[in-house]
Amino acid sequence: MSYPRVSIVVPVLNDAQALAHLLAELDSFPAEPPSAVAFEVIVADGGSTDDSRSLAVNAGCILVTSPPGRGLQLAIGAARARGALIWLLHADTRGVADSLQWLLARDGQPCWGRFDVALADGSPVLRLVAFMMNLRSRATGICTGDQGIFAHRRLLAACGGIPEQPLMEDIELCRRLKRLASPECPRQLLTTSSRRWRQQGIVRTILRMWQLRARYWMGADPGVLAREYYR
Repeated sequence: MSYPRVSIVVPVLNDAQALAHLLAELDSFPAEPPSAVAFEVIVADGGSTDDSRSLAVNAGCILVTSPPGRGLQLAIGAARARGALIWLLHADTRGVADSLQWLLARDGQPCWGRFDVALADGSPVLRLVAFMMNLRSRATGICTGDQGIFAHRRLLAACGGIPEQPLMEDIELCRRLKRLASPECPRQLLTTSSRRWRQQGIVRTILRMWQLRARYWMGADPGVLAREYYR
C-alpha cells in the first residue's frame, strides 16, 4: 500500500464556501505518478449544518467528526493521518501550492514549522500586520494557525500530540514542539482571510489577541478564553 507523504488536516465548522475554494486549489495540484500518493486531505468537522461534510466526501477527502473545538478537531483529524508530515490548514487559506510543494520536497524528513502569511485584500496597514506576524514568529518560534503549522508525526507524538483545547492550541503546540527542535520558517506565502480584522477593526483585533495571549501565558483556562473569543 502506498501512503501519502503529507496529510493535510482542515478543521471546519460551517465553512462550506471557504472549504470549496481550498479543495478546488488542492484538486488542481499536479498529480503524482500512479504508483505514488502525494497527499491526503482530512476534513475534521465540528458539527456543521451547511454543506461542509458533503463537500469533503464528494471531493474524496477523509471526513472525521468531533464536538466543536479547533484543538480537538485537529487532534482527531491528525489521529487519522497516514503521512509522515502533518499540515494543519485553515479552510480559508489560499495559495497553498508552493507551500505544499515545499513540504513534499522534504520527503518525510523530521521537522516542524510554519509558512509566511499574508492577509487577503490587505491594505498597507494589514500588510504591516502580516509582516509583523511573520517577523514575530520567526524570532520567537511561536506560530499561529493562520501560518499553516506543519510537523513530522514523530515530533507530534514526542510532544504529546495536538492539544485538545478550544483556543490557543496553536500557541501551546508550538511551545511543546520548541522543546524538541527549532522551527523551520520557509518564506513560501499563504494567504488567509482578513475578514476578522476588517469586521472587528485592526487595532481592536490586535489588542484583543495580545490580551488573550497574555492571559493564556499567565495560566488562564483556554475554555474561559474561548468563550470570550467566540461570543
